[in-house]
Amino acid sequence: MALEEYRNKRNFSETPEPSGSKRPRPRHAAPIFVVQKHRARALHYDFRLEIDGVLASWAVPKGPSLSPDDKRLAMQTEDHPVEYADFEGVIPDRQYGAGTMLVWDRGTFEIGEGGTAGDQLARGRLSFLLKGEKLRGAFVLLRAGAAGEGRQWLLIKRSDEHADRLWKIDRFDGSVLSGRTLEDIDGGRAPGSSDKKRSGR
Repeated sequence: MALEEYRNKRNFSETPEPSGSKRPRPRHAAPIFVVQKHRARALHYDFRLEIDGVLASWAVPKGPSLSPDDKRLAMQTEDHPVEYADFEGVIPDRQYGAGTMLVWDRGTFEIGEGGTAGDQLARGRLSFLLKGEKLRGAFVLLRAGAAGEGRQWLLIKRSDEHADRLWKIDRFDGSVLSGRTLEDIDGGRAPGSSDKKRSGR
């Protein structure tokens, strides 16, 4: 099962994360992507692409960038259920990935030339076009080392009209889902009640 590792790592009687029990989205629907800002043992960004009915996932320590000059390390993690794209909240202590999470960006994507998303993923080179609220344009994920080996990848923005060599991720700290920051979520602030909505470009 694609989600076996995900489920084995979590106690769903303790964590508010989804178990992945919902039916897959319609096949004709445009595939989604989501980036979740996650303050766990260390702050990072979880980058997820919907591929073959699950969210293929990478932890990006410095977060994605719109600058083609940046090559962001992306550590591949276990697949997540598609409904995880809407998850925002606090994962309790002593649970896998304990910490606070918000939906930093989301949207749809188109796969680039070179075969299906699954085929490209297996070969270690995945080209795609993001249509998000913060991230837009062409990107590539490259596996470090020989194809089929290891979990280290590089997430790179390609040069196009959406590229921004002055990109600073800290300018965009809020949730596109609720407008909240990590501090808002920690403080139990309700969606839409943040003093400043810091989710825009």
